[in-house]
Amino acid sequence: MIFGVLTSLSAVLTLPGIAGIVLTIGMSVDANVLIFERIKEEIDRGKGRMEAISDGFGNALSSILDANITTGLTAIILFLFGSGPIKGFATTLLIGIATSLFTAIFITRLLIEGYLSKKGNVLTFSTAMTKNLFKNFDINFLGKRKISYIISFALVGISVFALSTRGLQEGVDFVGGRSYQIRFEKAVNPAEISSELNDIFGSGTNVKTFGEANQIKVTTPYKVDVEGLEVDDEIHGKLFQVMQKFMPDGSTLEDFVELKEDKTTGILYRTKVGPTIADDIKNNAFLAIFGSLLVVFLYILLRFSRWQFSLGAVVAVFHDVMIVLGIFSLTSAVMPFNMEIDQAFIAAILTVIGYSLNDTVVVFDRIREIVNLKGWKNGDHVNEALNSTLSRTLNTSLTTLIVLLAIFVFGGESLRGFMFAMIIGILVGTYSSLFIATPVMFDTLKKNIKDGSSE
Repeated sequence: MIFGVLTSLSAVLTLPGIAGIVLTIGMSVDANVLIFERIKEEIDRGKGRMEAISDGFGNALSSILDANITTGLTAIILFLFGSGPIKGFATTLLIGIATSLFTAIFITRLLIEGYLSKKGNVLTFSTAMTKNLFKNFDINFLGKRKISYIISFALVGISVFALSTRGLQEGVDFVGGRSYQIRFEKAVNPAEISSELNDIFGSGTNVKTFGEANQIKVTTPYKVDVEGLEVDDEIHGKLFQVMQKFMPDGSTLEDFVELKEDKTTGILYRTKVGPTIADDIKNNAFLAIFGSLLVVFLYILLRFSRWQFSLGAVVAVFHDVMIVLGIFSLTSAVMPFNMEIDQAFIAAILTVIGYSLNDTVVVFDRIREIVNLKGWKNGDHVNEALNSTLSRTLNTSLTTLIVLLAIFVFGGESLRGFMFAMIIGILVGTYSSLFIATPVMFDTLKKNIKDGSSE
């Protein structure tokens, strides 16, 4: 459905767009997991199969809507005030939210009820191995919040220090570079060439197929601030050093470099490019992200009637983004793949924000449900809510991680840095929803609640 809508809009699918689809996959999985977990709860209470399914869908609806509306509001603000990669991400995410809501709420139910309407068909919603999994957990999440605060404060502090001293490795999108269109006699592997060029030029060189399989486009930020024939000749020599084995026998550096109208191999076109992410796009990105967080803060305040829930969600998002940025700053020099900051990385950070909000809102929804019934009781019922969502949290996170790891391993060199950022974001986002967002909410709220009451 997503691709159908994108095709009808004649939209161009880019890496930021793919990031929006990956986040949609995670949210779609989450919606179905929420429904199935609620159905299992109703079956455990002794309800009949069809009644349990009806109540399971009904009870999960609030969490699904809250999570999707929160992420949807973020996407709308990004779409309205962002530009370039931000708008591409927001477009696919908005389409994905609409389609995943429809499929989770209507199509999934249609398939389940259609299957069970046939005589003899049975759905248990669990296996012998997983039936009692996570049911007997009684983890005192709030009791461990001082330890989690110390760990998170240390990680954020290290990240801030790394960002202020080492900074981030900016790619061609931010600093510009030289671009070359090169043609060969036979098809070549861009990933192989990219690896060799990054060894020579240093990280940040981008190689991709340009048109047919025997043609590539190379863009490198190597000595981008240096002008003159000497640096041009140096770059041409390094390019020829790598490309010579793909050129016809007897080819020389002069043949490789010289531009001719009837040229069939070698450099066909070369130019020096400026940064594709201009300052106004950067500024729009910051404004869009800040605006989306403000809207999310207000929406959560409206839905949960307490600003402390909003604060917990926003603190968790800040925590997650800072740690991802810090890890990139610390490891960019040692990782065996490209970790430059480009348009795709911006999309990855937006995905981390979306996932963190989605995860946190689902947890908050269960907390609200339980404490409204049983009261706060010094946080005991908050811990009960967190334990009751543990199965859903781990199922969703593991399923999303499987998708990301598959793309990370098999998706090619150009996607690895992009996927690495999202993998770290999912891990940190899962942790923060349990050990940061909820404790921050509880600590700022506990002075205003009475023991055993829901006031």
